[in-house]
Amino acid sequence: MSAAAFGTSGAFASSLIGAGWSPGAAVLARITLAALMLTIPALVQLRGRWMVLRRAAPRVAAFGLAGVAGCQLFYFNAVATMPVGVALLLEYLGSVLVVGWLWVRHAQRPRRLTVAGGAASIAGLILVLNLTGAAGINPVGVMWGLLAAVALAIYFVLSAATDAEPLPPIVMAWAGMCVGAVVLGLAGGIGVLRMTASTRPVDFLHHQVSWVVPVLGLSLVAAVIAYVTGIGAARRLGAKLASFIGMAEVLFAIVFAWLLLGQLPSAMQFLGGAFILVGVTLVRVDELRGPDDVVEEAQRGRGGSPAPGEQRRVEPVPQGPFSLDGPGDGLQGGPLPAEQVCGIAPGAVQQGQLE
Repeated sequence: MSAAAFGTSGAFASSLIGAGWSPGAAVLARITLAALMLTIPALVQLRGRWMVLRRAAPRVAAFGLAGVAGCQLFYFNAVATMPVGVALLLEYLGSVLVVGWLWVRHAQRPRRLTVAGGAASIAGLILVLNLTGAAGINPVGVMWGLLAAVALAIYFVLSAATDAEPLPPIVMAWAGMCVGAVVLGLAGGIGVLRMTASTRPVDFLHHQVSWVVPVLGLSLVAAVIAYVTGIGAARRLGAKLASFIGMAEVLFAIVFAWLLLGQLPSAMQFLGGAFILVGVTLVRVDELRGPDDVVEEAQRGRGGSPAPGEQRRVEPVPQGPFSLDGPGDGLQGGPLPAEQVCGIAPGAVQQGQLE
């Protein structure tokens, strides 16, 4: 649901940008209206729990700056210079960045299927960009897309992070949008970020419609629904798996861009999309593997010894009486250490003859 909702943002934003809106104005309108929509539900959930929001203030600030304002602003700037599907596929390179972050920061070394999935995703990205084709890709758009990838990785990492008493997804989304709206508003007010909007009709669904239609779509569908469900999914799935499953947004975005804007990717870009789907599938299969599969792979690769951080098969304890004086334990026929030190008769500990 989150991927489908996010997938509509490019189509809505492109219609506004084509009508004279700047990317900054489109993002500000999107998150400001979405924050207003979430205010009442968030305040209801925060009733009597304001200390939870105060403790999570640093995370909320980072989420608002990077995961809300930064991610959307970078992506919308990319959409302004390249097709929606290409910009979105470039943005989702952030899934590979999530894998690298978890490896460097939390020592979660990616296994073979995850590495293969990341490689397939990068190959798909190269095909989508069509670097060897005649039609060139705007380098400024590529820069914005890569910045969006970094911001997207931060979004997934912060969305999946939980503590003893995590913020509800609605509150997290609302607080982040409030932070992002304030920052973008200040940047536009002092002239750092260009803010241009227009009330003239926009091209949408191959018709001239009011600018209110794409603004409402951006706010309700591509912000409120997308962020609330996305945060909840990331907490249940983890940052890595959620980021790769979120690549389904690419398919939805291409379909919506085709249906709403008439932008149809080339055959090479379709092939790149297939490679990305293969990468997502490999990562998903890797996440679903049981502990036994991990042990067997480690034993094959290291001569029977599991790698650090991988799980080891534990054999069940045999049924029957437990003895410390059996063959192979190094104690057969001799006193226990406690008997040697304390002068107790040999065998007294095993036979329960202590007074």
